Amino acid sequence: MTPARTFLPFSRPVIDEATIAAVADVLRSGWITSGPQVKSFEARLSEYVGGRPVLTFNSGTSTMEIALRVAGIGPGDEVITTPISWPATANVILAVGATPVFADIDPVTRNIDLDRLEAAITPRTRMLLPVHLSGLPVDMDRLYEIAARHGLRVLEDAAQAFGSRWRGRHIGEFGDLVSFSFQANKNLTTGEGGCLVLNNAEEAALAAKYRLQGVTRSGIDGIDVDVLGGKHNMSDIMAAIGLGQLAQIASFTAHRRALARHYFTCLGADFEAVTGAQLPLADFEHSNWHLFQIVLPDRGPGTRAAFMEAMAAQQIGTGFHYAAIHLLSLYRARGFGEGMFPVAERVGRLTVTLPMFNDMIHADVERVATAVKAILGSAGAQR
Repeated sequence: MTPARTFLPFSRPVIDEATIAAVADVLRSGWITSGPQVKSFEARLSEYVGGRPVLTFNSGTSTMEIALRVAGIGPGDEVITTPISWPATANVILAVGATPVFADIDPVTRNIDLDRLEAAITPRTRMLLPVHLSGLPVDMDRLYEIAARHGLRVLEDAAQAFGSRWRGRHIGEFGDLVSFSFQANKNLTTGEGGCLVLNNAEEAALAAKYRLQGVTRSGIDGIDVDVLGGKHNMSDIMAAIGLGQLAQIASFTAHRRALARHYFTCLGADFEAVTGAQLPLADFEHSNWHLFQIVLPDRGPGTRAAFMEAMAAQQIGTGFHYAAIHLLSLYRARGFGEGMFPVAERVGRLTVTLPMFNDMIHADVERVATAVKAILGSAGAQR
C-alpha cells in the first residue's frame, strides 16, 4: 500500500527557534504592546531602506490608509490603481472618501499597465497607487516620470515586495510613500502587521498621530488631539518576530529565486506551448518571488476550480491572487462591470498560485510541476 503523501500548502510562515525564543523573552518582559522592540524594528527597517523614516503598523491596510491621509487625499480626489490586487488596495481609497479609478493590467507582468494608467489621469487625479504584484516591481522609472510630469503623489502598494529591488536598490529606498505588509504569508512576516516608508520627519510625525488616536503628548501629564486618528500600532510581540525575520530576508529572497528558477526548469521550455497556460515573467533581477503564478488556459466555466480540486486530490495546496476588484459587489454598485478591464478579468478568473514559501525544497517544486503538467495535459486531451 502506497503511504499517504504529506499535504503541501501553497504558503506557510517559517519561524526559527531563535525568533520563538525572542518572542518568549518579550512575553516574560512585562511589556508586550508597542515598546522597545517596535523601536528597534523600525530602526532596522529604516537602515534597510537607506535611512528613510519608517513606522510600523498593525496591518498593511492601515499603512495604506494612513499614507493616503498623510498625503491629504480625500473627498473629490481620484486615485488610480490596478483591478488585480487584494480588495484593501481599493478599499482604503474609499475609506478616506476619495474615488478609486482603475486602469487595466499588462498581460505579461500582470502589474498595472502604465500606458493605461497615464490615459486615466484627469484634473481630479491626485495620486497613483500601483501594486508590485507577486513581488515584481512596476517599471519604477516610467512610473515616477509620469507622476512628476503630472504633479502627482505616489503610494506604492509593496505589500508583496519586501526584498524586491529596482536597478540594484531595495524597493522602499527611493520614491514617495511605500507600504509593506507583514501578514502571515509574506516573505517577511510578523503574523500580521506592516510598515510605511515616508519622506521626512514631518510626514512621519503626522503618520504617528494617525496611528494612535491623533494623540500628541506634552510633559508628563498632558495630551492633545488635533487629527482624527485610530488604533493601528504594532506590538512588541510582532516586532520581535519581525526582527528575527529581517535578519534572514537576504537568504529568504535568494532561496525563493532558486525555487522559481527550478519551477521554470521543471515545467519545461515548452510548457506554454503544450498546455496553453501562461507562466510568470522570468525576472530574477527585481522580483522577490513572493508568489509563483500561472494563468490557466480558458476551458470554460469552472476551469480554475477544477484545476485546484485536481491539485488538492494530489495533496497540493493552491490559491488565487486575485479576483478582479471591479467585479466585486461593492464596486459593481459604483458602476463597474464586465468588459471594462478585460485583461484583468481574464487573469482574475484564471490565475492560480502554486506553492512558494521559505522552507520549500527543490523536491517540492518537482512534485508540484509534475502534478501541474499531468492535470493540464489530461484536461487538454479531454477537450
